[in-house]
Amino acid sequence: MNLPLSKHRIGMRPLSRKAAGLVVVHAVAFAAVYFFAFFTRYDFTFEWRWFAIYAATVSGLVVLKSIIFYVLGLCHVSWRRMAFADLLNLIWAATLSMLVLATIDGLFLTSGRFGGVQHVPRGVILLDWAATILLIGGIRAVWRSVHEELRPLFSRQPARTALIIGANQAGELLARNLMATARSPYVIVGFLDDDASLHHTRFSGIEVLGSVANAGAEVARRHVDDVLVQSGTLTGRAFRQLLADCSASGAAVKVMPAIDELLGVTANDRTHMRLRPVEIKDVLRREPVQLDDSAVASLVAGRTVLITGAGGSIGSEICRQVVRFHPRRIVLLDHAENGVFALEQEFARLDRAPAADFLVADITDEDRMDRIFASYRPDVVFHAAAHKHVPLMETNPAEAIKNNCLATRILARLADCHGTGTFVFISTDKAVYPTSVMGCSKLIAERYVQALSSESDTRFMVVRFGNVLGSSGSVVPTFQEQIRRGGPITVTHPEIERFFMLIPEAAQLVLQAAAMGKGGEIFVLDMGESVRIVDLARDLIALSGMSEDDIEIVFTGLRPGEKLAEELYFADERRVATPHPKVFCATHRPADLAAIEGLLEALREVLDEPADMIRARLQELVPEYGPAPSWRQTSRSVE
Repeated sequence: MNLPLSKHRIGMRPLSRKAAGLVVVHAVAFAAVYFFAFFTRYDFTFEWRWFAIYAATVSGLVVLKSIIFYVLGLCHVSWRRMAFADLLNLIWAATLSMLVLATIDGLFLTSGRFGGVQHVPRGVILLDWAATILLIGGIRAVWRSVHEELRPLFSRQPARTALIIGANQAGELLARNLMATARSPYVIVGFLDDDASLHHTRFSGIEVLGSVANAGAEVARRHVDDVLVQSGTLTGRAFRQLLADCSASGAAVKVMPAIDELLGVTANDRTHMRLRPVEIKDVLRREPVQLDDSAVASLVAGRTVLITGAGGSIGSEICRQVVRFHPRRIVLLDHAENGVFALEQEFARLDRAPAADFLVADITDEDRMDRIFASYRPDVVFHAAAHKHVPLMETNPAEAIKNNCLATRILARLADCHGTGTFVFISTDKAVYPTSVMGCSKLIAERYVQALSSESDTRFMVVRFGNVLGSSGSVVPTFQEQIRRGGPITVTHPEIERFFMLIPEAAQLVLQAAAMGKGGEIFVLDMGESVRIVDLARDLIALSGMSEDDIEIVFTGLRPGEKLAEELYFADERRVATPHPKVFCATHRPADLAAIEGLLEALREVLDEPADMIRARLQELVPEYGPAPSWRQTSRSVE
């Protein structure tokens, strides 16, 4: 028989003051229930004959049931948190008490061995079992109901009304915690869910009022103060629409933890304090990445992993993701000492960190890189180090070529020479029809890695994606700082748009692509829809609690090297699906290693020349590099 008990629920517990009080309450209830069972059994008439049996056995029954209920943990359950599992435990405790009582009655009382006391009628024992469940369970249910329903009347803080988006497990769990928490400021007035089959049903006594599209109407009709949304529930477009509807109706939108966080909430948690304001990542929300953990583990588990640019946004997140799969050693390399120091401090706080080495080194220093490869013999290399700032690289093209092109050649050659199994080069959408020195340098590096792959036992592959949200020097931190200063927000062009993805998502998909690659591929991550930068600025202004009347948006014109819209594929590249729905492969024409080597040597010869001469030489050597054609500059008009 499968009992509704787990090992941690059985055993003697310390007798606290609260538990002792519950023992007394239960004892009184047991005596009353036992009397009621006799009174009912004898047709609600009082007779001295059955009262004598009751008086002789009630103390033993109370002691017996108190011990059973205490051992099974019924005296340690908060009555304000009565749940279905507690009801099952109550039924099991009452049943066990009935069986023990019947056994004692059959073995001792009917034989007269217990002081000549007559046996307890079987009907009394059965009625006592049923009445115990009804009384104890009913008291607890009523106690919880009164506490939840009347709590706002006795709260010292003003109650706020709230709607919860999503009539799912997470939404119900949040509602129950908010209703049961004494310090909670919320009264939940309903759920909203797009599943029409749930409309006008109830969860935890709260009605599903309609679809998410009705949020604005429901907020206005019911005078809702806050709308609570589970993190990751809505797409970016749906979230932006909800934000606009609620703002127009006078309600604030707050984000509640995802289900994995909510499952860790305890009775003493101040759940409402875990709610947070909407962040820009919510309005640009993308579907969570599902990793093929076994494939990624086979790539890095038990191996030495080298990550260049480890102190940067993508590099540091790749470090965090790699650690989850238990590499034998992880080598974290960056030229910026502050980034390396921050990683060292972060790793020191990990409970089970792998062996790690933190290196400050310049990837353009071939001798230093050779010593590092010879010393560590990395099995896997994630090459994330690069100069990425477009306008800066326009005025410093030699640095872009040295760091993005020549250093990539150094690392790729060393990986081939020292027997590295997998080399992953992190590229960018700016490498597609580049209009900037930075994008062009990345395109050259892409082609070098592709070309070397055909002549090496190392699996070389390229992973290409767009902007990552919140990375150092990116548009979001810049806008946030401008808002903090009171504006204005500077946007280069009203029609400029970019692809965005979250940093953890990008790092996870890089690992996934690396795990599935055979060598020579260009993997392109699914970036979703491109986002207009001016819309991003407006969202950030709204999230800061201000309007465009408070923070001005100023258009400054495209900067050198910028184009209105980025692309992920060349016209002669074909997008091919892979086993992972968010990773695609761009088929491409083969790259000739000798030709790319010659191109790099030609660029090396002009590194000391003025910037305009270097850019001119790049245009001669890379036909794809130059101003964007007018047909690719076309974008949507500003609404």
